[in-house]
Amino acid sequence: MKNSLIVLGWFGAGILVGRLSLLPEIPTLSNAALYVVYLLVLLVGVGIGGDAKSWQALKATNIKIVLIPLSIIVGTLAGVGLVSFLLPTIGLRDSLAVGAGFGYYSLSSVLISQARGETLGVVALLSNLIREIATLLLAPLLVSLFGKLAPIACGGATAMDSTLPVIIKSAGKEYAMVSLFSGIVISIAVPILITLILTA
Repeated sequence: MKNSLIVLGWFGAGILVGRLSLLPEIPTLSNAALYVVYLLVLLVGVGIGGDAKSWQALKATNIKIVLIPLSIIVGTLAGVGLVSFLLPTIGLRDSLAVGAGFGYYSLSSVLISQARGETLGVVALLSNLIREIATLLLAPLLVSLFGKLAPIACGGATAMDSTLPVIIKSAGKEYAMVSLFSGIVISIAVPILITLILTA
């Protein structure tokens, strides 16, 4: 929760700085943001590839566990697709791209900003940040209402890191590997799906 609030604080500070025009115009800023995206994707790969526990978890799991992240991906995109009809100013493709962030606000918002502009990037940042905060706050309620996989589904990509402790506390330690595996698969899927959706 603390990290999410820090991100919101920096985001608010950025809005304030931009609104008050405290920074000079920098024509190469968009190019710098693109290089930050490349670096972020590289660091995600390094983090996943260098985590021995992640690879051990993948080797030790039953093949049926693959259905969990796939269900989360399909369910999220189906839900976002339905909601998009209530948001005519955003449209189906852009709504699907925002939904394909699966809670991974740092990467998805930058990718979407590069492809569709800052406005949709802000929508992606806020919606995916809200997904993470909702998981942190509502995990016990989700377990009691929908079962022990519910907070993993709600957490999306964050189920492997920031929301993992609250998922374990609410669903039980036996769901740690499931949560970790699901988060890894969804994190890998985020840049692929966003790129496919926005370039299709």
